[in-house]
Amino acid sequence: MSGESDLRKLLSGMRPELNEGEYVFCTVPGPEVPAGTTPVATVLEPEGLTLVLRREDADAAGLPYDYTAGWITLRVHSALDAVGLTAAFASELGAHGLSCNVIAGYHHDHLFVAAERAAEAVALLEGLAARSLPH
Repeated sequence: MSGESDLRKLLSGMRPELNEGEYVFCTVPGPEVPAGTTPVATVLEPEGLTLVLRREDADAAGLPYDYTAGWITLRVHSALDAVGLTAAFASELGAHGLSCNVIAGYHHDHLFVAAERAAEAVALLEGLAARSLPH
């Protein structure tokens, strides 16, 4: 099942959804996920394995972190080769002083924004979606 690639349809159909909880980015030296943790995403880099996981899982495992995020899922099924979606929502959030860390899954894009501003980010994305509806 291929995803949507039309930018207007992607933007108007984003349906941003804030997942429960707070999430953190941690790193461990090897390629193994630490026992007792269930990351929502991992990225293997030369410097180590990055884990994105619930804050309480990181705390329980004694993993250090310095950024606590809210996790927003864009419910539109975007094609992996779609052009412009990331730039559009990053520009919208950036214009309001919000950084955004993006992970693309097969079906959806996942945005990690400062936890204390996650609800604001959802509202901004909903506004962008509304402005992108066909006239």
